[in-house]
Amino acid sequence: MNKKAMVLPAAKATGIRLVSLPEDFDEREAYRFVTGLITRVEEADPGYEWEDIALLLEEHGFEAIDFALGPALD
Repeated sequence: MNKKAMVLPAAKATGIRLVSLPEDFDEREAYRFVTGLITRVEEADPGYEWEDIALLLEEHGFEAIDFALGPALD
């Protein structure tokens, strides 16, 4: 069974994250939901860390996935 995943882009390559989507979310719904969660963390604590977002995502069924970022294609 294939799991769907979402790339969370960042200004710096070291900040890019990959998370798996819960089975009950489609892509658009997951995009909106994750955007809302990230906004909530940013507004509550401007000095947030990735772990703050990851914890909240995990509480809602998303899972951080380890990955290797390849070389740029351009």
